[in-house]
Amino acid sequence: MKVIHVNNPLDHSRALLYIVIASILWSSSGLFIKLIAMNPLTIAGIRSAIAAAFLIILMRRKMIFNLCKAQLTGAAAYALTMILFVAATKMTTAANAILLQYTSPVFTALLGGWLLKEKVTRFDWTIITVVIGGMVLFFIDRLSAAGLWGNILAVGSGVTFSLFIVCMRIQKDASTLETVILGNILTALICVPFYFQQAPLAVEWLILLYMGVLQIGLSFLIFSTAIRYVAALESILIQALDPLLNPVWVWLVIGEAPGRWAILGGIIVVGVITLRSIIVNKKMHKKAPVAH
Repeated sequence: MKVIHVNNPLDHSRALLYIVIASILWSSSGLFIKLIAMNPLTIAGIRSAIAAAFLIILMRRKMIFNLCKAQLTGAAAYALTMILFVAATKMTTAANAILLQYTSPVFTALLGGWLLKEKVTRFDWTIITVVIGGMVLFFIDRLSAAGLWGNILAVGSGVTFSLFIVCMRIQKDASTLETVILGNILTALICVPFYFQQAPLAVEWLILLYMGVLQIGLSFLIFSTAIRYVAALESILIQALDPLLNPVWVWLVIGEAPGRWAILGGIIVVGVITLRSIIVNKKMHKKAPVAH
């Protein structure tokens, strides 16, 4: 796969690490969404409002909103992803929601090939197949027919998340964090009518602050920087750590242990992602010029 705008293998390795950190932060969303007894649109809106305020304060006057097609489309795709995923997590199981959202590698491969002209090799398709197979094993003992609409919304969030990733890649030569800020503002505005249905409890405010500042704000800050140095398909594969770790946090907090199929699926996903990262980094080091 062609990696665009990368000249230094160390830059690429650091970008991969940032995406891993962002994925770990994202992986806590399912647990905390379940812990808040509020309307999903209220959760999505307040979380994004906090994230937008955090990022605007952090960026100050460094923001550049060019309002190009890629930025506006990416912001809309981001907002839809936030709303659809929170709603899906409330309407179906957290495992169903995260698994079905991560059908996104398939959509990313198709959109990346069409819009970014990124070549999808047979090796990449093999990795996609194995990753999806591993995730199916990870959640096979949890997936059910219940919560049909939640499942449908989760698949929709996978499609919109893939479009967001591709739009971020299109803006590789510009600042991409503005797309995230616009997306959070849009999410917060869409959800305004639901803010006054139920006031959050003190504990729920703490959870919302964590999700807004760290789980969304900080994670997308480092992600928007890293995405400029890796291909869209590569980033989405690393983000499979999100659905992999989601049940781990549930087990640590609630005591729910994964089954044997889930453990096998987790080994497959982690193994394949690690193997691919090693192979890609070796290729980049071989291509990099040697300093004299």
